[in-house]
Amino acid sequence: MSEESGKGWWTAYRQVLPQPVLDLAELEAAADALHSYESLFIPGVLQIADYTRAIFMSSQSERSTSELERAVQFRMERQKILTQERPPTLHAVIHEAALHVRFGGTAVMRKQLLYLIRMAEMPHVTIQVLPFTAEGLSAFSTPFLLIGSHGAALDTVLVETPASSLYVHEREAVDKYTTRFARLSSTALTPLDAKVPASAHDSRDTLSLIQHLLYSLQEI
Repeated sequence: MSEESGKGWWTAYRQVLPQPVLDLAELEAAADALHSYESLFIPGVLQIADYTRAIFMSSQSERSTSELERAVQFRMERQKILTQERPPTLHAVIHEAALHVRFGGTAVMRKQLLYLIRMAEMPHVTIQVLPFTAEGLSAFSTPFLLIGSHGAALDTVLVETPASSLYVHEREAVDKYTTRFARLSSTALTPLDAKVPASAHDSRDTLSLIQHLLYSLQEI
């Protein structure tokens, strides 16, 4: 990675976006696997543009229209790793709270939920929802992204806070987050699978929950 550093598509955004954001794109480009836990947002690589734009517009940061659009474009570029020739596997656990926060309004949120269903059709994408009813876990623990790379040799954890983005590389810390993600996944609803017939779905699996929310978002 050190030999490749600075040569990716993200370098075009050096004058627009902060370095930690560019570092994330570089790490994702070299990743074999991504394990994401989000409590209040849909993971960035699964967001539609309007949803992303609404998040940026609701933040306190002062951005011009052109800067905001460049940031949206950057996030959309990041998503291309999922459709490249050899994509990393993506396993996302999303807290149910994130599905209720309507960034961009009802129409945008409906499109976003439908997009999650489409993305889950990819064989290398797994999406689960951690319901409000989950027991034994902090409902709003700090979001994190486990980035697996080069056979665990370059495994990294990104921990996002309102103040900063922290990248963790120490093996002991990475192992702790790996265990944490496994626990979140085991507690979450079964993965989203649109190919399974409706009659086979449990009343509280991930697809059924999303379909219930889609019904509630229908415009009257």
